[in-house]
Amino acid sequence: MRPTSLLRWLPLLLALVMVFGDATALAQDNGREPLTIGFSQVGSESDWRTAFTEITLAEAERRGINLIFSNAENSQENQIAALRSFVEQSVDAIMLAPVIETGWAPILQEIQAAGIPVVIIDRNVTADDSLYLTRISSDFVFEGRLAAAWLAQATSGNCKIVELQGTVGSSAARDREIGFNEVISLFPNMEIIVSQTADFRRAMGREVMASILHTENPSEICAVWSHNDDMAIGAIEAIKAAGLDPGDDILIVSVDAIPDIFLAMMNGDANATVELSPYMAGPAFDAIEAYLRGEPVPKWIPVNAGIYLPDTAAEEYARRKR
Repeated sequence: MRPTSLLRWLPLLLALVMVFGDATALAQDNGREPLTIGFSQVGSESDWRTAFTEITLAEAERRGINLIFSNAENSQENQIAALRSFVEQSVDAIMLAPVIETGWAPILQEIQAAGIPVVIIDRNVTADDSLYLTRISSDFVFEGRLAAAWLAQATSGNCKIVELQGTVGSSAARDREIGFNEVISLFPNMEIIVSQTADFRRAMGREVMASILHTENPSEICAVWSHNDDMAIGAIEAIKAAGLDPGDDILIVSVDAIPDIFLAMMNGDANATVELSPYMAGPAFDAIEAYLRGEPVPKWIPVNAGIYLPDTAAEEYARRKR
């Protein structure tokens, strides 16, 4: 081939070199060992928790991450055993959604000694923050404030309230209570007359509320403030069984924004829900990948919260239902 002929083909040859170069780089990238991450989940006590798990598993699959999932069934002992198992398997990182706040320092020290980064996801731990990489969570105190602010406005600051608490010892239950109480303390005619735990469970919400309606005068109860939607839905069932009209006779405000609470709003049975986003896996995986690249990671990565009311319930239900 004459030099002039070669010059005619040079652009095509260069293009082919670039294509093959890109393909080689892509093959090399795809040939990397996928990350292996252990994930210890609280359990499956609520629809929100189930959605959180499903979203996390789907995001791991989308990214090609080998996610070793462990359901603790609301047991800290099970979680600690799972974390030790992750260390034995030499995972690249660990995600922990803790059942309760306390008692984590010893196992986190073991994990740190093994050189494995830990992301605390959803709920919090009381251990020193040097023992984990970062925390991905909502601001639970803000969620409580937001629920209380709505209730104060809806009742003109005059309301006797039943509180259904979440799991005792969990940061979500404690901080939501703190935030809610901060706001209602500003209104002399707003008070919590009964506060009982229902462990974030729908069936327990129904049982606890039924008991409260037997021991208290239902006509004096202005509202139910529930630390999650599942307990609120249980309470709605108990209120109906007592011959009362939830959403009217007794207002319902809760946290999570699961599909069923929007359905309850559409039926006139609930009044407000504060969203706890279940989409925490993406930021968690991003933080782990950034750390493994040697990049700095903040100690807290918040996810946003907002309040939803019946006027958008049908739209939100259609968008969120699975």
